[in-house]
Amino acid sequence: MIIRQMALGPIQANCYILGCEETRQAVVIDPGDDVDRILTTLAGDRLTVVHIINTHGHFDHVGANSRLKAVTGADILIHSDDASMLSQLAASAAAWGMHAENSPPADRLLENGDTITFGTHTLTVLHTPGHTPGGICLYTEYSQGGEIQKAVFAGDTLFAGSIGRTDFPGGSFDVLINSIRTRLFTLDDDVRVYAGHMGNTTIGQEKRTNPFCGMR
Repeated sequence: MIIRQMALGPIQANCYILGCEETRQAVVIDPGDDVDRILTTLAGDRLTVVHIINTHGHFDHVGANSRLKAVTGADILIHSDDASMLSQLAASAAAWGMHAENSPPADRLLENGDTITFGTHTLTVLHTPGHTPGGICLYTEYSQGGEIQKAVFAGDTLFAGSIGRTDFPGGSFDVLINSIRTRLFTLDDDVRVYAGHMGNTTIGQEKRTNPFCGMR
């Protein structure tokens, strides 16, 4: 699998491009800003976007939905509990003194356990509310050099040494911790965590050392 990671926009939210080396189909996870950079990266890898996946509805993760969909025609996917946020991005960004375009409505509403396919690869949706009501993570297994790799794209649920904020509307610390313990910490320790901000980590590392989660 091709994995490209880039921090975009003034809040430096991580956007991920995942591509199938066989079919050249791709998904873009959390296009928060800078469509030109996303498109340049896609072109460099000769990838065609089939899905735009939003891990949650905050503007710094989905602010480029509109332009990316206009150029690529790809479907927008988001959990049903965050779908209404897509029409409120401009107001949300303005409250922070920033700019974002409202997103077109979702083409597909996601639920826990749903699968998303591109080329020969599959992502499994893990509903992890707490940062937002409709926050999700995306789990996948793929072969790289003859070895099975495991990864979860965690949005703003889990960070290296931290967790997503829970003081925004719809957030809940207790709900988020429960999501992490029941949906993420049940994954294998060697699962690579691709976070929504900052650097990446593993499930095992966060179980052992994350000060918020209490799973020693």
